[in-house]
This record gives sequence, structure tokens and C-alpha cells, in this order.
Amino acid sequence: MSPADFRRYLFPPDSPRITAVKGLDAYEYREAAKAHPFTGGLIRGWKPLQLQEFRGITEDGQLQPDVHPFTPARPGEEAPTEPMIAAARALEEALDDEGRAKLSYPVDAVEWQTWANPEFLQFDTGVRLEFQPPEVRRAALDLVRASLSPEGYRLVHDMMLVNGFLGEVVGLEPILNEFSYNFALYGRPDPVEPWGWQLFGHHCAVNCLVIEGRMVVSPVFLGAEPNEIDEGPRAGTTAFTDRIELGTGLMAALPEDQRRAAVVYERMVDPAMPPDRVHPGDERHLGGAFQDNRIIPAEGIPVAEMPSRAKEIVLSIAESFVSLLPEGPRAARMREIREHLGETWFSWIGGHEPGDVFYYRVQSPVLIAELDHHCGVFLDYDTPKPFHIHTVLRTPNGNDYGRAWVRQRQ
Repeated sequence: MSPADFRRYLFPPDSPRITAVKGLDAYEYREAAKAHPFTGGLIRGWKPLQLQEFRGITEDGQLQPDVHPFTPARPGEEAPTEPMIAAARALEEALDDEGRAKLSYPVDAVEWQTWANPEFLQFDTGVRLEFQPPEVRRAALDLVRASLSPEGYRLVHDMMLVNGFLGEVVGLEPILNEFSYNFALYGRPDPVEPWGWQLFGHHCAVNCLVIEGRMVVSPVFLGAEPNEIDEGPRAGTTAFTDRIELGTGLMAALPEDQRRAAVVYERMVDPAMPPDRVHPGDERHLGGAFQDNRIIPAEGIPVAEMPSRAKEIVLSIAESFVSLLPEGPRAARMREIREHLGETWFSWIGGHEPGDVFYYRVQSPVLIAELDHHCGVFLDYDTPKPFHIHTVLRTPNGNDYGRAWVRQRQ
């Protein structure tokens, strides 16, 4: 299936799926989503989870002690703190008084946990970029660019561009556009004290914290429907090709017995699954929005038992997911991941041949990386397709949002 095949699944322009929301802005659509049986049910299910005190994702409900000790950054591994501070201050200066008041929260505020990846607003945290002047939008993106690696920034921005492309294709630009995203600051920009920022909206959510030169970028949700822009000035923009190829490459690198053991369910919706394994919004991925305290048992096979080539691919998957980090913090993160490789598991759902749809998860005490193919939302199909992809990155055992490090400072 080529990426452009998504056009076979366009709703007719007069479909109620399109006409029922056409012309609504983000806030009008939020109210419509609350009243809709499907999206309203999602909102009601997610709301109480956001109010929980943060503990972190665990395998069995118990935080593993000493998994995230805070130590100063090693030379050459420091976060780009100075340009980040300059960009954050430029963003504040670009806003008016009302915008500055809406932008900022305490570094340990519960609002960190209000990010979400659907196209409808549930929590209006920070400022909504689509309703800000161009200089504010540019300043927000400049902070993202100053914080992330070049390839990480490109991936995040591409998700925003793909969202805008989808809006153009289906004629719903007011609710699906390049700037349909909220942006917030947490703490005060400082070279030593903890602070960070948050960007979230449809198919793109990034949480970034820095403290004494150390950096956490997690949770991260990146997705795309479709996963390639096939026409216009941005034609050729693609997403997740490497993560797809690494996943199928890892399965091909496993011996037959390990490949069978890695597959926990053969079908994306499998009769053997427990009733709640496929969520109506999240489908198979487990670490998405409002899942900050979820218990996620390890499944599949231990990476320690894999042949060496397969272990290398697992590390390549991990590095792809943490590639948003700049070079220095990424080196520190990969060292942490390697140190826990003996406690890492890999699991798979679905087919594993080229063109198949599937889900996979790499899980350790310090990393959860998930990829899942999804059903249609603004395109008309009710089984997962290769061109609709969700990916999730988590730092289990309490260091999402850098929270474990912040608490050690308190």
C-alpha cells in the first residue's frame, strides 16, 4: 500500500462526519465533542485520571527505587540551557499581559498532566497557538527548536504540518491546522532550577524539562494520519519510516521460536485479548494521555536472550524514540537505556511482514516505546491501516516530566 492510498478513504464532502463539524473553531468543537456519544465518552473516561497525584508508570504498581538518581550532567552532555532560556524569554516578550498570565505554571503543577493527542480540546492549558499572532507562534517554535535536536525538531514540526495537511484534505482547517496546539511554560527559565515547556494537540505532544543541565523529554506522543504529505509545497514529508522498518527488521532478526514468543496476540483485535486491551481511543498503545500512573506489565521476550543483531536493533528503536533529545542529553539517555538492557522486554501484536499493520513495545525500568497502527478518525476505515500511526515515549518509574529529579531537589 502506497501512502497516497489514504485518498481512497476520504469521506464524501457531504458526509455527516465532515458536515457536522465544518466551520467550528477549536472551542466550538470542544463543546460538540463533549456532547457526542463517542468523544464525550472518551472525555468522561479520561477526566478523573488527570486528577490523580502523579506517581509514574510501573510494571506492577510499585516504583522501582533508585532508578532515576539525579546527578549533574557530564561534560559534553549538557542541555542547551542558555539558548532555551533566551527563546523562552523571547516568547514571554512576544505575548501580551493576558497571554503571559495564561502561559506559565509552577514547575510541579498538575497541568503537566493535561496534555492530550486528540483533535478536540479537553484542557485548555497555556496559550492556543492558532489564536496567537505570527510572532508568538514563531517564538514558541523557536523554543522547541532551541531545545531539541535538529532531527527532533523536524519530526515534531512535521507532525504539525501533516495535521494541517489533513485539515486541508478533508476541508476542516479550523480544527485541523498547523497551529492547532497549546503551549505552556512550567517554572521560570533558569540555568540551574528546574523548568520546562509543553506542546500538545492533535497527533503531537511533547513535554520537556531541564534541571542543572540535565534534560528529560517525556512523555512524547507523535502520530500521523496520513503519514506522508503527497502533494503541495510540503510534498514528500514523511513520518516513522525508520520506526516501521526497525520493527519489522527486529522481528526478521529473531529466531523463529523467539519471534513466536514475542507475538502476544496474532491479530490487532484478537479474540484472545481481555475485554479492555483495545481502548476505543488509544487502541493498543498503553502509555498515552492521562496514563501517567498506569500499571503496564512487561510482555513478550527478554531482550537479553536475543541474538546480538536483534539487540542492536532494539537499541536503534530506543534511539529513534529518544532522538528528540539534543546530542549531549541523548548520549546520557542512551547510556541509561543500555544499563537496563538486561531488564528490557519486547512485545508484538499483529503481522510482521512488509506492509502489515502491527503494534510493538520496548519496555524497561527507564523506557517505554510504543508504535501502533490505528483505525480511521478523519478518514473512513474501521480497521488499522499502515498510513495511520501512533507512537508513544514514556519514562516509567516516576521520571516523566522530569518529576523524579524535581522531587529530589525539593
